[in-house]
Formats: sequence, structure tokens, C-alpha cells
Amino acid sequence: MNVVIDNLPAYLEGFGQTLSLLLIAGLGALVVGTVVAAMRISPVPALSSVAAVYTELLRNTPLTLVLFFCAIILPYLGSELPYFWCAIIGLTAYTSPFVAEALRSGINGVPVGQAEAARSLGLGFGQTVSIVIFPQAFRMVIPPLINVLIALTKNTSVAGGFFVAELFGVGRTLANANGNAVIAVLLAVATFYLIITIPLGILAGRLEKRFAVQR
Repeated sequence: MNVVIDNLPAYLEGFGQTLSLLLIAGLGALVVGTVVAAMRISPVPALSSVAAVYTELLRNTPLTLVLFFCAIILPYLGSELPYFWCAIIGLTAYTSPFVAEALRSGINGVPVGQAEAARSLGLGFGQTVSIVIFPQAFRMVIPPLINVLIALTKNTSVAGGFFVAELFGVGRTLANANGNAVIAVLLAVATFYLIITIPLGILAGRLEKRFAVQR
């Protein structure tokens, strides 16, 4: 445990990087995923097709390959973004299809009559989606969306292999430097991850009960 205590600042720095990756990429994935979900149900076939291809392509591509493209190929093409922001782009792109599919499942749970009633009142597609459909869909899929964020928390560890000093990357460096304390080092890393994921799981359960009562 002396290794963990002596290197606590390094752990906290890596924890801060992991939180930053989670918050920024999570917000980006939520925005992009919402747009993609709207495109999937769009009456314009071209938009629906583009969204479907985007979703299937990224959902079936390994995260390592996505981050490799962002961290290695983008700089080769002339990008001067820091590796941290390359990781943000990769994590956002990889996570957004899962957000979109979770939202689409919520959209499918909204009664068709709701959209028909909105159209009968003269609302356009954008107004129907933003005012009538999405508010109900988001309530239905809060637990799945939080599960996506939990998965994103664990996926941030892959960024450690691409020059981002997040929590797992710090743990790997410390484990290599302290071979006699590998178990303690990795247990500390796991503890920091649990500090994020357990509250998210509790939040998902409470929000599910709250909105279930409201419905």
C-alpha cells in the first residue's frame, strides 16, 4: 500500500483525466447520438440511410481501431490536435451509436398516436420529435443511457494505449515500475473506477423508479 499512497497524486491526476474523458465524450456522444436517432426516424430516406450506415459501421468497429485512427491517422493527415482531444473524438464517435440505438428503442416505445396527434395539430417533423417524442423517449431509456456511460467509463482505459495519461495508463506505468506491488496498484485503479461506476448505477436505479412513478 505504500506504493499506492506515495503515488496518490499520480492516481488523482489519472482519475481527473478519466473524469474529463467521461464528461466531455459522454456529452458529445449524447448530442451526436440524439441527432443520429432523429435521422434514423427521419422521413427523408437519405438521412435515414446515412444514420443507419454510421450506426452499424461504428458499432461493429473495435474501439482500439477507432482510437488508432484518431491518434495515428488524423495527425498523419495533418491534424495538430493533442492526443487527449483525439481520444475525445474517438470515444464520442464510438459511443454515439449506442446512445442512438438506446434512444431509438425509447422512440419505438412512444405510441404512434402521439406523433399522429402532433401532426394533426400542424407540427412539423422537427417539432414533433423535439416536443412530443424525445421527452418521452428519454424518460424510458434513462437506465440504458447510464449503462452506456458506465461502459464509456471503462472504455476510457483504452485511451491509455494512445498517449493519454488517464487512470489505467497511470496504473500500468506504476505496475511496470513496481513489480512487487502489482496487485495493490491494480486494486487501487479498480477502486477509482468503482468510485465512478457505482454511483452511476445507483443513479440509474433511482431515476428509473422516479420516472416510473411519474408515468
